[in-house]
Amino acid sequence: MYDLIIIGAGPAGITATVYAARKKMNFLVISGDIGGQAAWSGDIENYTGYQFITGPELASKFEEHMRKYGVAVKEAERVLDLRKIDDKIIVKTDKGQYESKTAIIASGKRSRELSVPGEKEFKNKGLTYCATCDGPLFAGKDVAVIGGGNSALDAVLQLMKIARRIYLINIVSHLTGDPVMIEKVHESGIVTVMNNARVLEITGDGMAGAILVRCGGEEKALSVEGIFVEIGLIPNSHFAPDLEKNALGEIKVDCHNRTNIPGIFAAGDVTDVPEKQIIIAAGEGSKASLSAFKYLNQRR
Repeated sequence: MYDLIIIGAGPAGITATVYAARKKMNFLVISGDIGGQAAWSGDIENYTGYQFITGPELASKFEEHMRKYGVAVKEAERVLDLRKIDDKIIVKTDKGQYESKTAIIASGKRSRELSVPGEKEFKNKGLTYCATCDGPLFAGKDVAVIGGGNSALDAVLQLMKIARRIYLINIVSHLTGDPVMIEKVHESGIVTVMNNARVLEITGDGMAGAILVRCGGEEKALSVEGIFVEIGLIPNSHFAPDLEKNALGEIKVDCHNRTNIPGIFAAGDVTDVPEKQIIIAAGEGSKASLSAFKYLNQRR
């Protein structure tokens, strides 16, 4: 029986881990990976203390800090179910079952899929959901980024240093990301922005080779060798059916990171806290850990 189980090891989960370790709590971390979305980010210029750092570098700093405390981490383990029964929180994974007095859900989000013909066939065959991971594979080639928010713009900014030409396919009438990022994209000279454009199909011969797009009432095929899908994220909250969520599937929390079930807390992008930023997720992780510690002390 643990005092605390932390689900997720991104910015929120790792920060919660550091605070739990400093409070000498008996806890376990369960995560599919280390670093979360931070590890997928490109250049980061708005994390306090670092005027410039890449996503993988910052994620590595987070992990280094967490490992300093010698915490127990179950890596590459997927949570299937979490619920409270009597006074126990039961966490079931694809590899086992664990019990705890409290839990922090910091499981983040995952990429939203296009759901168009050809997507499944060409996944990891020219079509990817991570420019940081796979961008270097398409050096000197024509590529497409699908989306119009900060995720898509971040992917474009990374690919501008690598690709020959970039098509930015945006389903709405204008780009919705940060103005500074939009300005950089427009000034690049190698990015063609296609607003009010919808992807109809991905085609190719073994590897992705083209995108069929409807833009301005006209259908056109874009010849590309790399396709990066950046159309938003889905909260990883499906394994906690008893928690109250909003219409987006984000877990509802109060200012103390408490959910509707006592003893279960949530932090980071999986919650309904506004603005999905690394620094905000880290702060929320610390709050959640302190709230769990306070909850345990009050019960004792």
